[in-house]
Amino acid sequence: MKKIIAYCRVSTDNQKEEGTIELQVEAIKDYCKSRDLELVEIFKDEGISGGLENRPALADLFSFLEEVKDIDAVVIFKLDRLARDLYIQEHIIKKLEALNVGLISTKEPNLASDDPMRKAFRQFMGIVAELEKSFITMRLSGGRINKAKKGRYAGGGVAIGYKSEGKELVISGEEAEIVKNIYKLRRGRKGLREIARTLNENNIPTARGGKWYAGTVKYILENPIYKGVLEYSTVECKRPDLVLVTR
Repeated sequence: MKKIIAYCRVSTDNQKEEGTIELQVEAIKDYCKSRDLELVEIFKDEGISGGLENRPALADLFSFLEEVKDIDAVVIFKLDRLARDLYIQEHIIKKLEALNVGLISTKEPNLASDDPMRKAFRQFMGIVAELEKSFITMRLSGGRINKAKKGRYAGGGVAIGYKSEGKELVISGEEAEIVKNIYKLRRGRKGLREIARTLNENNIPTARGGKWYAGTVKYILENPIYKGVLEYSTVECKRPDLVLVTR
């Protein structure tokens, strides 16, 4: 029985086009069951754009693959859930190949094959997904950029330590303490994996209730929001009310 892990992604703002993340999870579970594949772990980026700069679960997935060496493949619901951008798709596939890990889609056959026709098909699907993304972005981005320019929350995933109230970000007490503790451990010269291990040993859950990995910790330490800086597209604004750490 092949051991595999799953990756799911949905943008909250585009759920009408993409469906819910649980639909992807159920489809992947059914796919694995019908093909006698052992599903070891599911990584979910919910409310996350298709770029690479804000994918904590994808970072966790690669950390997991570096630590667990007997995984045969990553299964996705559909190619555009990996990424809509063709370049990013190919980049991720190459990263998986470097780890000797295959890629399986429940909707498209044999994506990671070196067969020229399969590769051409994969890239064609990537171009279609890219065009779809452009249309969606064109419809939605204008209003959000205006929000961001005014210093308001423009949508997207909510970072641990915050919650959305009335379409605005506010600090979430218990989660904020987790973030502060991570920065404290880092100031004490703890490594990323050591911090993740400490959090797991103390049964502290991630924002989505999962395990901590070095990639998750790195994402938090590099996220400017904890210093009161909101970023959206090319817009950056300061929000002193959202500051959790000063350095």
